[in-house]
Amino acid sequence: MTTQQEKAQTLAALHAAPEILRVVNVWDAVSASAIAALPGTKALATAGHSIAASHGYADGEQIPLDLMIAAIQRITAVTDLPVSTDLDAGFGDAGETTRRAIGAGSVGANVEDRLKPLSEAVAAVEAIVRAGEAEGVPFVLNARTDAFVRGGDRPAAESVADAIERGRAYLDAGADLVFVPGVLDADVTRRLVEGIGHRKISVIGLPGALTAAEYEALGVARISYGPMTQRVALTALQDLATDLYADGVIPSSTRPLN
Repeated sequence: MTTQQEKAQTLAALHAAPEILRVVNVWDAVSASAIAALPGTKALATAGHSIAASHGYADGEQIPLDLMIAAIQRITAVTDLPVSTDLDAGFGDAGETTRRAIGAGSVGANVEDRLKPLSEAVAAVEAIVRAGEAEGVPFVLNARTDAFVRGGDRPAAESVADAIERGRAYLDAGADLVFVPGVLDADVTRRLVEGIGHRKISVIGLPGALTAAEYEALGVARISYGPMTQRVALTALQDLATDLYADGVIPSSTRPLN
């Protein structure tokens, strides 16, 4: 059995490797089992939005923290792979939430800044790092800046500059990566990598974004897919139901994954 410390070290090494780390986001034990079983899976990442939706809550810390931690624990219990978790904005206490996530088996996390004042956002990063140290786990923090997704209609150059300033501050405070969600084109990605660091950027794969290989060539360390994976699964479920209502049948290619 791989220890939690070893899993954290493995996750950090995957971020530092020349190849971009592709993590397909999961939201419960069965989705985690299905993805973990694939030969190409090196680590798992949860999607907080998807976990919340599975419990009937909207995204953005509407779900009670106890339910989120319980979901994380069920996911980590079905795999020996490193699991990085989405902890939203820290549920009011980023350090304590990290401590609880570590107790549930997590070895890394995304925690978003929601464009809070930089000093507050840095303090949250420092609290997360301290929590990992206190628990004896080299916790891998993928510190998220919402410079683009909450930047409104400001010019892209301002969002780039804001993301770089915040990203550098988060790395200085002990974060391992800087997660910059948004549909980032090649020029913006290049500027972010130049400003924050080679293999220090994490992105999200959204409709209209670059491919993982294109981001890798630009020096990005990690790509995840957030709630998109659950949306694809739910789209397939609705399409199947529509077909069944029209007197269709279960496809013979269906695999027994549950």
